[in-house]
Amino acid sequence: MPDHAEPPKPRPSSGTGKDVRPAPSRRPVEAVLFDFHGTLAQVEDPVAWVLAAATACGDTLDRARATALADRLVVAGRAGGPLPTRVPPHLAEVWADRDLYEYAHRAAYTGLAETVDAGIDGLPDALYDRLLDPAGWQVYADTADTLTALREAGVPVALVSNIGFDVRPLFAAWGLEHLVTAFVLSYEVGRCKPDPGIFLRACGLLGVAPERTLMVGDTPADAGAVAAGCAALVLPAADPGAANGLTAVLDLATAAR
Repeated sequence: MPDHAEPPKPRPSSGTGKDVRPAPSRRPVEAVLFDFHGTLAQVEDPVAWVLAAATACGDTLDRARATALADRLVVAGRAGGPLPTRVPPHLAEVWADRDLYEYAHRAAYTGLAETVDAGIDGLPDALYDRLLDPAGWQVYADTADTLTALREAGVPVALVSNIGFDVRPLFAAWGLEHLVTAFVLSYEVGRCKPDPGIFLRACGLLGVAPERTLMVGDTPADAGAVAAGCAALVLPAADPGAANGLTAVLDLATAAR
């Protein structure tokens, strides 16, 4: 060290031996983006799904057969369920495009269901149609109260979903449509999460800068909103009909209001 140099000044101590660092500032949240499946609602129990679809086809299944069939169909690939371990080659194209086109979404999931020999005529289409039926879903217990509280606090909401069909009729049937300012659906905008473009589209529709917007979801794709400048809150999906921890959103979005 040169003779004329001053020795380094000690950093302030917290008394614990650790450096004192300023707490990160929290940006005010002026809008909230929500994922759909796994965040606001969940598909119905697989056995109930199979029983309802079979009934629509004029077939009555006992519980044991419905359970065995549901297990096979979920493994093959169910919309709203775990991803299939294998997609047959003849379905590869529609599977890749399932969240970009309505026809591809239906073709992908009915095609996967057709790989399971259920012995029920029309079952693949009936299973898919159940996805379009409000009765085929269970809204989380804290969804309505959370959306209502945000509306009352003047915080606009957009739904941002990778999906191949229109969910507006579902929200209308549940009495929640008026609580969502904008629906940003991948098959309508031609972009899928985690592409920043889909989050930027939602922010634009709400008229709020990304830096003042919170994205709430349940997957790493939802956390892709960070690349668009948004904050992100990722909540593990709860069981159908349970509370999903959405009250945490109110703490973040209404703290400064």
